[in-house]
Amino acid sequence: MSVAFDLPADVEQILRRQFQNFDQAAKEAALVELYKQNKLTHYQLSQALGLTRFETDGVLKQHNVVEDLPSPDELEDDLQRLRQLADK
Repeated sequence: MSVAFDLPADVEQILRRQFQNFDQAAKEAALVELYKQNKLTHYQLSQALGLTRFETDGVLKQHNVVEDLPSPDELEDDLQRLRQLADK
């Protein structure tokens, strides 16, 4: 599948100078964002990027995605449970 989007010419020039392969960087960024939104599994992300599981972990680390950290919702749930226990 091919995905394309338009950028102003000056913005495109700046980005192409900053990235050795801007097309790959844009693809990676979009796929990682979909992973962060739980639209892709880790396996699907690996397949889409053509990487091994461990290489994919490296990409996620580069994008500051830490899988073992709880989400804000999970933290809130934990906080509510702790408050209930403290009230007993």
